Amino acid sequence: MSAADWISIAALSVVWGAAFFFYKILVGQISPFSLVFGRVALSFVLLFALVTLRRQSLPRTRQAWQAFFVMGALNCALPYSLISWSESQIASGLASILNATTPMFTVLIAHFSTADERITPNRVVGIVLGILGVGVLMGPKALTTINLTSLAQLACVAAAICYACAAVYGRRFRSMGVSPLVASTGQIAGATVLTAPLALVFDKPWLHPPTLAISGWGALLGIAVLSTVLAYVLYFRVLASAGATNVLLVTLLTPASALLLGALVLKEHIALTSLLGMLLIFSGLVAIDGRFRVFRA
Repeated sequence: MSAADWISIAALSVVWGAAFFFYKILVGQISPFSLVFGRVALSFVLLFALVTLRRQSLPRTRQAWQAFFVMGALNCALPYSLISWSESQIASGLASILNATTPMFTVLIAHFSTADERITPNRVVGIVLGILGVGVLMGPKALTTINLTSLAQLACVAAAICYACAAVYGRRFRSMGVSPLVASTGQIAGATVLTAPLALVFDKPWLHPPTLAISGWGALLGIAVLSTVLAYVLYFRVLASAGATNVLLVTLLTPASALLLGALVLKEHIALTSLLGMLLIFSGLVAIDGRFRVFRA
């Protein structure tokens, strides 16, 4: 990869890692559904403006919008809601590490739902290491007792499964002739429509209007502008110039960014089990990616 690719990957890991940091600031000021709606609604306005500036347009076919709504649910509405709720119970760094299991679930789902992405021996090793990492993070008590902490950890894993399903489902946009930027805008539009009634029904903002502090408004702008819009721009830039395999490096770096932000700014404690679990998950990702063959050569 070029120096520009490495800079883009580093920047992308920071803005995606910052999303967990922004969530942690917002969870005490706004309910999860309103938070997610605010994120996707603001992101849609900005992405739609970007699409318009680039003289592109959203498709009007029923097939495309059905796909947008499915992607909006799997890639935005469900995982965003799960993660935002989970961070009311666990540290942002831990949430980001659990979320790093996404490629492992992607490998499993792709094996059973596609004809060209089969499980290989190195991917089996990666999946096993990832499962061990999640087990270390959750601890042995999770096998005997269920509490809010363990439920929050499971919510992060469920969010990772949603992202994995979206990664496999989203392959259809290429055959439909939908550009990555338009696909991103369409799925955000679908997520906005899906989360609006949830925020209205469960949060009743007319009875309990959210009162965000200055830090909350800054975090909401940050998670929409930096962690969503800018992240998509950087992601597709790296995808086009360096390829899908190299994009996986972001998954290795994002938890490190989230851990550092949580420790330095939010004063979150980094437990030894978090570092050990992260090491196991990172080793699994490297095995899935196949880079261990480069290191060994």
